[in-house]
Amino acid sequence: MKKLFPKSLLAVVLCCSAGMTVRAQQKDTIPVPAQKPTEGLNPFSLGNPQQFEIADIAVTGTEFLDKTLLLSLSGLAVGDKVVLPGDHFAKAIQSLWGQRLFSNIAIYITKIEGNKLWLEIALVEKARMSNFQFKGVKKGDADELTTKAGLRKGSVVTEALQQNTVNVIHRFYAEKGFRNVTTRMEERKDPPPAINSATVIFHIDKGKKVKVNDINLVGNYSFADATLKKKMKGTKETSRFTLYPDMANQWSDSMVKSSNYWKEMGFLSATRSLAQLDPYFRFKLFSSAKFNETKYSDDKEKLIAFYNSKGHRDAQILRDTTYPSLKGNLNIEVELEEGKKYYFGNITWRGNTVYSDTVLSRGLGIRKGDVYNLELLGKRLGNPPGPEGGDIGSLYMDDGYLFFQADPVEVGIREDTIDYEIRLQEGPQATIKDIRIAGNEKTNEHVVRRELRTLPGDKFSRQNLIRSQREISQLGFFNPETIGINPVPNMQEGTVDIDYKVEERANDQLELSAGWGGYIGLTGTLGVTFNNFSLRNIFKKETWDPLPSGDGQKLSVRISSNGKAYRSYNFSFTEPWLGGKKRNPFSVSFYSTYQNPNAFAEYYNQPVSNPGAYFRVVGGSVSLGKQLKWPDDWFSLMYSVNYQRYKLKDFNYFGLEGFDNGVSNNLSFRLTLARSSVDQQIFPRSGSSFMIFGQFTPPYSLFNPDKDYTKEPIKDQFKFIEYQKYRMNAEWYVPLSRPRGADNKSLVLKVAAKFGYLGKYNNRTTLSPFGRFELGGDGLSNFAVYDRDIISQRGYPVYYTSNPKLNPESTAPPAGYSGFTMFNKYVVELRYPFSLNPSSTIFGLLFMEAANGYRDFKEYDPFRLRRSVGVGARFYLPMFGLLGFDYGIGLDRLRPGGGMKDAAKFTFMLGFEPE
Repeated sequence: MKKLFPKSLLAVVLCCSAGMTVRAQQKDTIPVPAQKPTEGLNPFSLGNPQQFEIADIAVTGTEFLDKTLLLSLSGLAVGDKVVLPGDHFAKAIQSLWGQRLFSNIAIYITKIEGNKLWLEIALVEKARMSNFQFKGVKKGDADELTTKAGLRKGSVVTEALQQNTVNVIHRFYAEKGFRNVTTRMEERKDPPPAINSATVIFHIDKGKKVKVNDINLVGNYSFADATLKKKMKGTKETSRFTLYPDMANQWSDSMVKSSNYWKEMGFLSATRSLAQLDPYFRFKLFSSAKFNETKYSDDKEKLIAFYNSKGHRDAQILRDTTYPSLKGNLNIEVELEEGKKYYFGNITWRGNTVYSDTVLSRGLGIRKGDVYNLELLGKRLGNPPGPEGGDIGSLYMDDGYLFFQADPVEVGIREDTIDYEIRLQEGPQATIKDIRIAGNEKTNEHVVRRELRTLPGDKFSRQNLIRSQREISQLGFFNPETIGINPVPNMQEGTVDIDYKVEERANDQLELSAGWGGYIGLTGTLGVTFNNFSLRNIFKKETWDPLPSGDGQKLSVRISSNGKAYRSYNFSFTEPWLGGKKRNPFSVSFYSTYQNPNAFAEYYNQPVSNPGAYFRVVGGSVSLGKQLKWPDDWFSLMYSVNYQRYKLKDFNYFGLEGFDNGVSNNLSFRLTLARSSVDQQIFPRSGSSFMIFGQFTPPYSLFNPDKDYTKEPIKDQFKFIEYQKYRMNAEWYVPLSRPRGADNKSLVLKVAAKFGYLGKYNNRTTLSPFGRFELGGDGLSNFAVYDRDIISQRGYPVYYTSNPKLNPESTAPPAGYSGFTMFNKYVVELRYPFSLNPSSTIFGLLFMEAANGYRDFKEYDPFRLRRSVGVGARFYLPMFGLLGFDYGIGLDRLRPGGGMKDAAKFTFMLGFEPE
């Protein structure tokens, strides 16, 4: 018998497990012959199950999804045998529903012929997100929320997407201190011709920012509340001033502490008195009081770690809670159980053959009776070895024992005393097998390899690894923040391979400027410095990009002109490893300068008393250095020969009668002893740098001991200049905070001291004006055109007297001034990096300076100094080098009736930092 069941007549939705029903409806009546009661049962009756074969399946209602894939997900296929009533359709609906892509699912029987079924899977897809918006928040927050939630146009608007976005919103604002955020999602259907798409709007109400009102600590009898709260770096209380404090503490023992305050005369302690005032007055200037769940969890661990470090090994937090204060902020309650205080007992050593018990105990630095501190014990054992060394692990690893292990074991607890046995596994000494270097795309490998202190065949040394990292950083060719060192040990062979990974950074510098200025005319500077030059490839055309590079040599060329007033040419070349086998830096340089003192008058057609006047300097130097091994290999010795020829024509700047015309020759020998252990060039965090040199001209006067040169004409006295000169520079860098963040930012203190002296061999000669010291100014506008050492001082113009109370603001020196022969300078800087990215290293600084210059020993007073304070910033850009700004206030320029503006000076620097 053939029966037809139109779609509109039979709607079968069979899903008992999903809460749906199966139903058959007949709209157009089809005659059915009379049957027996058993034969007249509903064909889908539970009492009369029948088997059917699926003849065809149609999928309808989809706009974006692949129908073949959906049919596969349903589990139904043409040819399958199904029993009705049964659970086949229920399982199919449940499977599709699990995809969370549909708002409605139905399975219809569109036709039955004999034992065959024609099915239709009717689907209603959830809307696609055509756009999304965050209402009630700033644009910056909305952009950040978009990134964090991972929202994309075209996504299906599912419950999971909605809930995930809401969770992201709440977490995002919870980190900012907003703990009462409410979010409502609105789905607006897009008008035609858009098909099944909607704009999703998240309406956000942040509410008020919730701050930490009180942190109430209970059970802390060994340490004051203030001491423990300082350890909670990420959870701080807000400032307050009130006559009605919120005393809604749940477990607080503040009454006990208050009574103890008076009984124990706590008013004699500033700390305890502030704690008593705390409910009424609290001042927190730089701390944020917003509550962050993650930071709070970390702070609880820090509390326990602090207790452990003070001997309370059993300390624990019994319970903690947070609850709203009366004013809507947050109170925190933490109940502690301190436990008793423990001490170290006997510490014995087992397994040590290289070092004696006495040496190891001295290196450990922990004695019987010291407060128990497991963290300190691990640090002293070198688990893991600290970067500063000085622990047992470093002692062994510096001697090749890479496989060394130290295992501290508690062997006895006697009341409050804990005995330890340190079990050592020294292992064999490791030998370096292979050295591999990666990442040097521009720099030749031998340039990196020659800086390494780890060589194949040598014993492994942790200290040599650290030193190698420092030497690679000092090259300046690589990003010091990403230098990687990875030892790969092979215990079976007793060897270790070392992998060095570097990241090239641009360090060639270009200086280019131009301008037009009044009488000067066209001004400009063109300078280029190649810090990784290769002289041996100069004739290989394929290596020019733009010049041959990769051998670590330095080539610098600079041309500068102030129109008719001044011009200079500079050239220098440095080979840091002369011969390629030892660190013997070799340098040659040449320069020429010319100055026209009449440029201003000539431009304005003013009368000139000395037409054709000029001052010309031609000079050069050759130097050769050597790295020393004693007292240690941080020292280096440098020899240099320098020559300058000064020619004057009607040039009377120096204020010396008779020294307007002529030629002076300055031939000198310099011997420099230096020691540098700074960790890197641009932003040093640790280490020190010392330099002392003596510079000597031939003692011409000693060849004629009976001649008094002071009675000769001045131009004859200076024909061959004679002097002895000494300089000393010292710098220290001390980290004041632990490195933080991915780029290891830390606060650094720089302390520097400088001293200089220029003298004669005897009293039969006169010191020339060349080679003296000029103090003040920015070191740029008063560049060494007269061959003087420029010692800048922020906050001051160039000064010409050693008396700080006499500070002429004129740009011209007084009559008879020829420069200082002695000076002192002291600098203290507090530095913090804003960016240590190799493409732009930026740090700010606060500074204090004190300096002064003196004419001779009679005038010298190391405590009579000009003082200044101020702020500054430094920008190191690979292409342009240093850009610097300082705003200094000369404290000795402050005068009664004068303002701060009159004592302040803005300083700009380009290319180098003046002394």
